[in-house]
Amino acid sequence: MAFTIIFLIFLTFSTIEAQQRLTNISRSSFLTTTGTNSSWLSPSGHYAFGFYRQGSGYAVGVFAAGVPEKTVVWTANRDYPPVPSNATVDFSSGRLVLNIPPDQNTNIADVSDSISTASMLDSGNFVLYNSAGRKIWQSFDNPTDTILADQLLLNGKQLVSSVSEGDHSTGLFRLKMQGDGHLVSYPLQSPDSAPYSYWASGTAGTGNNITLNLDDNGHLYLLNETGGNNIRNLSAAESSNDGKLYRMTLDVDGIFRVYSLTLDPKGNWSVMWYSSADKCAPKGLCGLNGYCVQNDTKADCRCFPGFDFINPEIWSLGCERNFAAVSCNNTNGGSSAGFAMMREENMLWEDQNYKETESTNKEDCEQSCFEDCNCEVAKEHLPSPPERPKKELRLETVLIIGASLITFATMVLTISGFLIYRNRIWVYKKISEKGYIEFGGDIVLRTFTFTELEELTNGFRDELGSGASGTVYKGIIPYNQKIVAVKKLKKALAEGEREFQREIKIIGRTHHRNLVQLIGYCLDGPNRLLVYEYMCNGSLADFLFTHERPQPNWEEKVEIARDIARGIHYLHDECETQIIHCDIKPPNILMDEHWCAKISDFGLAKLSKAPDQTKTFSGIRGTRGYVAPEWHRRLPITVKADVYSFGVVLLEIICGRKCLDWSRSEEEAILEDWVYDCYEAGDLGKLVGVEEEVDMRKLERMVKVGLWCMQDEPSLRPSMKKVLLMIEGTVDIPTPPSPTSFLSAI
Repeated sequence: MAFTIIFLIFLTFSTIEAQQRLTNISRSSFLTTTGTNSSWLSPSGHYAFGFYRQGSGYAVGVFAAGVPEKTVVWTANRDYPPVPSNATVDFSSGRLVLNIPPDQNTNIADVSDSISTASMLDSGNFVLYNSAGRKIWQSFDNPTDTILADQLLLNGKQLVSSVSEGDHSTGLFRLKMQGDGHLVSYPLQSPDSAPYSYWASGTAGTGNNITLNLDDNGHLYLLNETGGNNIRNLSAAESSNDGKLYRMTLDVDGIFRVYSLTLDPKGNWSVMWYSSADKCAPKGLCGLNGYCVQNDTKADCRCFPGFDFINPEIWSLGCERNFAAVSCNNTNGGSSAGFAMMREENMLWEDQNYKETESTNKEDCEQSCFEDCNCEVAKEHLPSPPERPKKELRLETVLIIGASLITFATMVLTISGFLIYRNRIWVYKKISEKGYIEFGGDIVLRTFTFTELEELTNGFRDELGSGASGTVYKGIIPYNQKIVAVKKLKKALAEGEREFQREIKIIGRTHHRNLVQLIGYCLDGPNRLLVYEYMCNGSLADFLFTHERPQPNWEEKVEIARDIARGIHYLHDECETQIIHCDIKPPNILMDEHWCAKISDFGLAKLSKAPDQTKTFSGIRGTRGYVAPEWHRRLPITVKADVYSFGVVLLEIICGRKCLDWSRSEEEAILEDWVYDCYEAGDLGKLVGVEEEVDMRKLERMVKVGLWCMQDEPSLRPSMKKVLLMIEGTVDIPTPPSPTSFLSAI
């Protein structure tokens, strides 16, 4: 039988066996319920797609592999009964089908195109492709009760809990990402309205394109995909991933939790965060005629007096009477009929559909219920304490108290005004002397007038460079003769004052040795200018691509790459507000007097409303050759877009040339294609030249890092934290597949 291979073969290393494992799945592949062919593993072996035990049979889904318990994170056809041991899965007919002999066949994925290949990705995403290599279906778009790191719960989608830990069919609760930006928990069969909710994010009205996101540090948050704004953080991120897996699951009890898993043979999922500590909060947990009591950390369902559980094992079925009800035409009403009332303390009633009667004590309350044939429950309100007799105030007393308060308030205002005036005079003098204020070493952003910046740049005459966002001029602050770089933003980029100042404050709070420091700004009418520290050695583009300066040696290249990676890692994971740069390229990497690489223009993507300078795709931010494929596909932009751009820059640093060079031969014109060809042929020496002394092991590691960063699928790209570990050689790097080149297609 001929095997058709569309995608390149991923190779990975198993800690148990030395054999290499295929990670793409061809149409001839199939699965059985037992044995070594029961699942398809991801390259790392962390996740698998296939059969797992459920009840007396088997179910199909995606689960965490290589850990003591197979934790199911996605279930196919979840409400179908378990299948017998002779069931199989295959897609030889172009469909992914669950076959149950003799002739029962069920589609696992509904697709309009014929399936050619499939992949189980390390992210936990199971993906189907057509013959053109285009993704036509993925489990990440069809979540059941769980989302994984880098997976989104899209607007209008919902998670539905499972029946139990061992039964992953549809349970009692749902968590919906509503169209109004509100993330809300409901009982399964209830409408989307406030009276039925038992948990809500409080973000209603924040936009119509809000998504729930979980990153690879366990950070759960709501994001406006249109504006790229983080709407609300739900859980805090861990400072370091340390090779952990993360998931967020709407659990059986109706509470959703973020879990982490340490990857070792004895690793277990541990709870990092939960939506509610009250296990009785989910509505409908105990069913009709039942109520919930929280004992320590567990929910305990109980029946009202005179009722028993329909099924003690399934609380949600509720309770039923354990006595015969008496009809209303019974003439022996009241307690004489053999009925009495039992008291239940500290009960919270969510249903407000009851009649209120005036009763002064418990006995009256009971009697009023006995006299009403339809009364089953009487709610007793605790009496309010008797009011104390009010003392009348004399007019003279009121006048004395009022005059005293007015005198005291006048004294406080006078003293406060004097102190504020004196403080402002002091601050003004300090600003006049220094131009900014220092507090314990932190520099507060200085505001400049347009006239001041005109003077210190000598009328904007000494131009240092220009780009899509504006032109940069050299200037000198008079009082300390400090050289600065003044960026004059284009008028097309001007935001409203409040938005501009908000973004500037975010940029101003970023402090890292590999970021160009913002010193101040100007917001003067339509003029928007930024004042940065001056970088005397120009840009990385000057360093790499001009013949006026000698090329950096190999060790200098490695250090430059490490500096850039540290700066991006800080923007993504360590600064107060996550910043996606959107335009990582050599002209935006500047070199200080010590040849330390620093990233510039970070945060400007949020201020920009104009298309980029290429004008190729409206709305794309960045520069041709450096933008990630998701920009062209109109997909949500995440930090992985910066990872792609870093991969391009890394290959440029290694090879000392631009990513696009049409003066070269067709084989070498597109850098990523040429690098992968050399890597696959084992001829990496061609990339650096024979005259350069290079550690070939480090060269291979750097090339592999660059190729992984430039993967077409964002979830395949490593985080910047992992990129740093790869560059420093502290983690193993598996063999990268070929990145799909978009440079020749645009």
